[in-house]
Amino acid sequence: MMHEVKYAFAIFLRRLPWFLVVAGGISTLAILTAISLPPAYVSQVRLLVESSQIPGDLAESTVQTSAQEQLQIFETRLLTRANLLEISRRIQVPENVGEMSPDQIVDAMRARTSIRISGGRQEATLMLISFEATDAQKAAGVLNEYLTLILREEAQYRTTRAGQTQEFFDQEVNRLGSELSAQSAKILSFKNEHADALPESLEYRRTVLLNQQERLLQIQHEITSLSEQKERLVQVFNSTGRVETGAAQTPEEMRLRTLEAELSGLSSIYSDNHPRVLALKAQVAQAQKLVSAGIDQDDAADQDPARAMFSLQMEEADTRLAFLEEQKAQLEAQMQTLTESIAVTPANAIALDALERDHRNIQEQYNQAVDRLARASTGERIEALSRGRRITVVEQPTAPSAPTKPNRPLIAGGGTFLGIAVGLGLIFALEMLNRTVRRPADLVRRLGVTPIATIPYLRTRRQRMIRRLSFGAAVLVGVTVIPAMIYLLHVHYLPLDLIAARVMDKLHLRG
Repeated sequence: MMHEVKYAFAIFLRRLPWFLVVAGGISTLAILTAISLPPAYVSQVRLLVESSQIPGDLAESTVQTSAQEQLQIFETRLLTRANLLEISRRIQVPENVGEMSPDQIVDAMRARTSIRISGGRQEATLMLISFEATDAQKAAGVLNEYLTLILREEAQYRTTRAGQTQEFFDQEVNRLGSELSAQSAKILSFKNEHADALPESLEYRRTVLLNQQERLLQIQHEITSLSEQKERLVQVFNSTGRVETGAAQTPEEMRLRTLEAELSGLSSIYSDNHPRVLALKAQVAQAQKLVSAGIDQDDAADQDPARAMFSLQMEEADTRLAFLEEQKAQLEAQMQTLTESIAVTPANAIALDALERDHRNIQEQYNQAVDRLARASTGERIEALSRGRRITVVEQPTAPSAPTKPNRPLIAGGGTFLGIAVGLGLIFALEMLNRTVRRPADLVRRLGVTPIATIPYLRTRRQRMIRRLSFGAAVLVGVTVIPAMIYLLHVHYLPLDLIAARVMDKLHLRG
């Protein structure tokens, strides 16, 4: 075992120049990089989404976006190209902003910005924003710009959404109100056009038609009875030369009786203010005056009393028949009109029901729109007064007092460790590729025979000198030449901090 360790150590010493060159170069580069990297200051701002100050069962905001979705919207709008370019121009970040294209500026700003949203069920929703810059004031300045944009966007977002909701329902109320008025006008026009054939008066018209049918039968019976009475009167007068009268009546009394009977018939049909009723009442009053005064007509004494009585009764019968026929014609015309109106009532009922159904639907939509408008107005008022869900600043952005990055000991130590690992790896690779026989075990493994004795390779003085010079040169290169080259690169080409910053920006290692 000790023999193997000694052999490995001998191999290491033989390859030591290569190890020193690689390990020394990488370690030196790491140390110089750790020393020359510019300090990075990271400023942070912490935001909290607070719930509504007014209970939802009393008044509810019309902005129903979830807290995480809302923060994601703000994050997307915050990192837009226009916003980042404007903030970069105002704060002058990154450091070499004057030498960068707009695309490079946007990429650098996004790489230096870190946004983390946390939250869940029964947990508060938080948003942590950080920005990295080489100047502490600029880092805080960028975050202040971010914070201003987020708060302005949040207020505008909520008030705009609430205002748009209220405006929409206000337009809906106006539209549905106009439709409701138009539908009401249609119903009114339909009812005026079909006033005599509406379904609500159907039972009344049927009752009136039934009464008129009964009245028509009564009139027809009276006409038949009066016609028969007239025929009997003619037969009696032709056979006897006289007419049968009950008590002796003057012609004026008989005329008064006829007028009163006619007035009774008209009063059952027309109102007291009807022109015919009023005219007949005047005739009755005049006849009553003649009867009460006992005035006889001038030619009454010259006439035959029996013939005069016959003529008067015939005249009375004809007048009564004419009146009944007129009533019959009027009743038949009215019954025809009622029958036609009753016949078209079902169709009118269907049409009116369709109009009223549309009216009810529009009315229901209108009531819902009014209710939603009231809620939208309340929600808009809540957002205008900032009483709904809002974003508050828990931790204001401040300028860090000490740089957050880089971790110089870690970079230097990690680079040194990496250099050693790479140097050892190089030695291992060289040995794996080298098939030279160095010891008896290699001879046995290669040829399959066991030697009696082995004679080691003996170097001359000159070879030993060359080997020592090579070793010294390798050490010199690893310790002085490589650092010198790195220094010249830093001084005459581009500072190492800028090279490192560009590499980190390219690899998106910021933030």
